[in-house]
Amino acid sequence: MDAPPEEDPRPQELTAQSSLVLVNTGDGKGKSTAAFGTMLRALAMGWGVCVVQFIKSGDWKVGEQKMAEQLGVDWIAAGEGFSWDSDNLDHDKAIAQKGWDEAAARINSGDYRLVILDEITYPLNWGWIDTEPVIETISNRPGDLNLVLTGRDAPQALIDVADTATEMKSIKHAYDRGIRAKKGIDY
Repeated sequence: MDAPPEEDPRPQELTAQSSLVLVNTGDGKGKSTAAFGTMLRALAMGWGVCVVQFIKSGDWKVGEQKMAEQLGVDWIAAGEGFSWDSDNLDHDKAIAQKGWDEAAARINSGDYRLVILDEITYPLNWGWIDTEPVIETISNRPGDLNLVLTGRDAPQALIDVADTATEMKSIKHAYDRGIRAKKGIDY
């Protein structure tokens, strides 16, 4: 952009929605971070918030969880860690399905204005969770419930049901140069 816009770029007919579905996908960093930024906004509005985090183990000590719980967020770890570290993928699949069952119950409970399904795309893409009931639950959610779903390679069905879908694109990543994830920055 060479010059600032001179005309208002906003659509003529803006409407209010009682809830939105956001999908953060792509190979770049920032998908979960953006979701947790939305979490902070929701908390500032006094909303009830729940995070269901797929893949990451409840044994992991992640900074987001520590702070979110201090702020009153209900946090559910629905994973056993990275699939390549697993001794039993069937067990991991069962944990993911149990996590989805809990997520669906939380979505339908009426207790929240925001539910984040962090890294849900992985168990969907691997067939650990059926996509159809996820889409059905999203489509039939309570009228004031907002959802944020994250993870690489979001299935087209998630993109289709989303109000906003954002693709984070990696341009450069420290990990590609052999630099480990950093506490306080990456987790």
